[in-house]
Amino acid sequence: MIGIIIAAVVCGAIGLGFGYFYRLRIAESKLGSAEAEAARIITTAKQEGEAQRKELILEGKEEIHKLRIDAERDNKERRSELQRLERRLLQKEEHLDKKSESMEKKEELLVRKEGEVAKVREKIDQLHERQLAELERISELTYDDAKELLLANVKNEVKHETAQLIKTLEEEAKEEAEQKSLEIISLAIQRCAADHVAETTVSVVSLPNDEMKGRIIGREGRNIRAIETLTGVDLIIDDTPEAVILSCFDPIRREVARLALEKLIVDGRIHPARIEEMVEKARKEVNQKIREAGEQATYEAGVHGLHPEMIKILGRLRYRTSYGQNVLRHSIEVSQLAGIMAAELGVDVTLARRGGLVHDIGKALDHDLEGTHVSIGVDVAKKYGESKTVINCIASHHGDEEATSVEAVLVAAADAISAARPGARRETLENYLRRLAKLEEIAKSFNGVEECFAIQAGREIRVMVKPEKLSEDDCVILVHDVARRIESELEYPGQIKVVIIRETRMVDYAK
Repeated sequence: MIGIIIAAVVCGAIGLGFGYFYRLRIAESKLGSAEAEAARIITTAKQEGEAQRKELILEGKEEIHKLRIDAERDNKERRSELQRLERRLLQKEEHLDKKSESMEKKEELLVRKEGEVAKVREKIDQLHERQLAELERISELTYDDAKELLLANVKNEVKHETAQLIKTLEEEAKEEAEQKSLEIISLAIQRCAADHVAETTVSVVSLPNDEMKGRIIGREGRNIRAIETLTGVDLIIDDTPEAVILSCFDPIRREVARLALEKLIVDGRIHPARIEEMVEKARKEVNQKIREAGEQATYEAGVHGLHPEMIKILGRLRYRTSYGQNVLRHSIEVSQLAGIMAAELGVDVTLARRGGLVHDIGKALDHDLEGTHVSIGVDVAKKYGESKTVINCIASHHGDEEATSVEAVLVAAADAISAARPGARRETLENYLRRLAKLEEIAKSFNGVEECFAIQAGREIRVMVKPEKLSEDDCVILVHDVARRIESELEYPGQIKVVIIRETRMVDYAK
């Protein structure tokens, strides 16, 4: 058994030996073939590399040849350009040489001419001296005297031209100022409007029936006497159906009577004691309305800080009219107009509004106090501590005093605008027609007037004069005379423009 194992081991060792030698031989044969292949590859690579090297050498030579050709062409072009520039430079040098020679010749000519001019100037100076001497001999004036005379003449001419220029500039400035003022006034009017009521001295109270008239009269007229005594108003009870007329020049008393009578009619109990009670209630109600109207007016006008008593007095203007124009609405309108114009001119808007609002405050008391509404208004403003400027606005708005500030002038202008705008004030047709007829009559009464026409609702009168009788200077005097006479003989709201027209026409016919 052991022998078999040993034999097997020996056989295995022999087999391993043969296998090793067999593999060794195979490896040696493969190594030889690989070396041969490597030698072949190296030889092939050398051949290909040599071929590529030769090819690159050829390409390089061709590129070098091409570059050499390009460089030669560039050099040739540059040489030709340089040659062309050299030729131009040579031409310019020749041209400059010619110019230099020409300049030298001109300089020589100028030197000769300067010499000639100097000689001519000497001759002219000599002639000038002889002429001056001859002129002095002929005019019997020395040079200095003639110079002073000439300067005096020139000075007079300059003065005349300066005066004309100043006059022209003044006229242009006046036209521009007038145009600007018209723009400001039109803007102010455009932005402001006021309601107005018809001026009247009576009020009408409607009655539920005609039987109420007897109750208002009372037994033996005691009720009507009580009403008239307590209110100061005349009651007119006539055949007018279902109506009673209250007549009184004082609108506040008339308003108190109207309210009291309406309350009595509604209550139905009409006797002296009840009348006294209702009149007192109506008076309190009217006072409340007056205070509210004054406060509303200050609010609309944008005026603050007025004394409470002045506000009450201002509210009384609600029941005051002038030529049919409500004075409180007129005062608010004047305040707004003055404020707008002050804003346009860059002055104190608040002060202008304040002066415009209180300018007619005296009209609220002119039934109770003596004096014009201007003087009463000034006294009221002083009493309640208004500034000097506001007082001057009141005092100067009708020209009674001279305006001391721009705001006062604006208040006067706004007052005229508010009163003069169409529709602001009313008058009866008869008075209107009478005023227009009187206006034309005044204009026709002057010598040299041919025709005259009142236009613009009587706010302008155009007067045509005979040119052969009146000169331009006469027309200047005439327009002032007509205006002064209108002011003295007519009463009218606002202002009236007087226009004198002097026209000469030459007419002929071509046959």
